[in-house]
Amino acid sequence: MSIDPSGQLHPSWQAVIGQSFHQPYMQALRDFLKQEKAAGKIIYPPSALIFNAFNQTPFEQVRVVVIGQDPYHGEGQAHGLSFSVPAGVKPPPSLVNIKKEIAADLGIQMSGSGDLSAWAKQGVLLLNATLTVEKGLAGSHQKRGWEQFTDTAIAALNARREHLVFILWGSYAQQKGINIDSHRHLVLSSVHPSPLSAHRGFFGNHLFSQTNAYLVKHHQAAIDWQL
Repeated sequence: MSIDPSGQLHPSWQAVIGQSFHQPYMQALRDFLKQEKAAGKIIYPPSALIFNAFNQTPFEQVRVVVIGQDPYHGEGQAHGLSFSVPAGVKPPPSLVNIKKEIAADLGIQMSGSGDLSAWAKQGVLLLNATLTVEKGLAGSHQKRGWEQFTDTAIAALNARREHLVFILWGSYAQQKGINIDSHRHLVLSSVHPSPLSAHRGFFGNHLFSQTNAYLVKHHQAAIDWQL
């Protein structure tokens, strides 16, 4: 399990957060992942997809940031984009609820696909706070250094870009985004789309139409949320 950024992280991100790879915490994270791999543990997503969110959405193309917590820990689910699963994989419950809200908010018909790559290509950074996980063990790679790395990415977007939309679902994402400048960007928060909480304010929050209205107001194209 390599996290050597050489050739793996898009040059636009390398320019703004590449220095993180030289920090002691990242060396410790690299060592941890090597040890886990050597112990025969299965790590998701595959090495080539750890930085998929950054590579699908270059720094200067980011327009919306959706912050998740961990990669999915089931076989074949994680592919480096928060809340997304590869084409052909059954969408998990939170993603099903996200698609329900989009359909209700925008009045569009959604397909059965759970692959959100089309959003990423339009400038939606689908960023998990932690970029790896052990198979079957949610949260197993938390507090190993990934959070510091993704905090650096969020801080760079906050400081160097203008008029981005940050979508923060649930208390974890809201805490992660606590330092975002709401005068410079639009910060949209709600409860998590998980079935445990979605009916307490996720459904009916109209975050997707609010996002598009803000982008258009600031002379950007709306996101086509249709899947």
